[in-house]
Amino acid sequence: MLRTFLVSFTLWAVVSPVAHAQATDLDPRIQKLIAAVSEQRLERLLTKLSSFETRNTMATADAPTRPLVAARQWMFDELKNASPRLQVTFDTYQLPRQGQRILRDVELSNVMAVLPGKSARRIYISGHYDSLARSPRAAQEQSFDWLNADNRAPGANDDGSGTVLTMELARVFAGSGIEFDATLVFIAFAGEEQGLVGAKAHAQKAAAEKAAIEAVLNNDMVGNSRGGANGAIDSESMRVFAEGPEDSPSRQIARFIQRWATRYYPSHQVRPIARHDRFGRGGDHTAFNQNGYAGVRLTESNENYARQHSVDDTVDGVDFTYLARNARVNVAAAAVLALAPPAPQVNGPRGPLLGRQPSGYDARLRWDASPGAAGYRIFWRRAWAPDWEHELAVGNVTEHVLQDVSIDDYVFGVAAIGPGGHESLVSAYVNPPRADERVITRE
Repeated sequence: MLRTFLVSFTLWAVVSPVAHAQATDLDPRIQKLIAAVSEQRLERLLTKLSSFETRNTMATADAPTRPLVAARQWMFDELKNASPRLQVTFDTYQLPRQGQRILRDVELSNVMAVLPGKSARRIYISGHYDSLARSPRAAQEQSFDWLNADNRAPGANDDGSGTVLTMELARVFAGSGIEFDATLVFIAFAGEEQGLVGAKAHAQKAAAEKAAIEAVLNNDMVGNSRGGANGAIDSESMRVFAEGPEDSPSRQIARFIQRWATRYYPSHQVRPIARHDRFGRGGDHTAFNQNGYAGVRLTESNENYARQHSVDDTVDGVDFTYLARNARVNVAAAAVLALAPPAPQVNGPRGPLLGRQPSGYDARLRWDASPGAAGYRIFWRRAWAPDWEHELAVGNVTEHVLQDVSIDDYVFGVAAIGPGGHESLVSAYVNPPRADERVITRE
């Protein structure tokens, strides 16, 4: 492809993200997907899922009658019946006894539904279906009792809410008739409470197979709107936690969700949080991060700790209107991303394709063409700012120059735009370490 050399002479004409959002035409197919999310179906699914006595991975192994086995079989059947387009399987692993949480050999099964796309790149929407409840004494002591795996554990919000959101989105996407570019994977993990073991096993397998996982949207506790501290209600926002550094692929997912969910579903606020998860805690997206994949945790704005890992985590504590709103945020982000081309590559053999040409004081951005792209959009912001401040559509080219814009003072990125106007994740030009910088480690 012939590289076209463009120069932006007037920065004042560049449209800001907010203004551009108001002028952007939205895809009616995505709007229809958002409208298809059923609050009533979410309630029906969660009522049934919570009715199983426990979904603890280490519950007494009297299969097939034990609640864990019955619960995952019910989930499998629901997904299978949702659409013939879904490829539904048990993603099963044999885990040996290990540590203080896996106290015997156990078979662990994630429940997975795949909606094949036109490409091999994958977008995950996930939750974890296992549950855990402390015994009354352990709850008072704020400790866990891993030997008592048969305690009643309804797990309605933690994380039945994320599980039924995942199941509902599988139905909505598969029933849309839309042919997505990306393959969508809807997966409910097991063993999260034992240390993310279901997600770790899957992520390790995916990494070994070099699976092209572009984004993981992990939903963990997305149905509680009333805070446990003061009873304050927040039913109009959700948090998105993303690991650093500031321009990591995971942070780009968080920015993407905020950008596109705000456009398609403006009544719900997305609040990116610059941490991989809540302070001192973790979720299944962490297992993917540890295996080199970008992923974020979507979660409620208000938490009620009394309803976590407790017999009190019941359906009556879930706000289904709020759960449906959080589901629609997932729909908006995942649909745009699945319809868009892959993000462009901005790194060459010698590092970022960013220079100061032609004057020595400009910002020259170059990138490799993305398959299926009809154009590109460049982004930049002050190097101390948390989110993109400027954007500019530059057409179907593979380089662009911003005149008199210092590459020292700004951070830059590029997204690919498909024929339908759908935008990829932003690929950021990350400042590499100097050749003379050494990493100092301690033995």
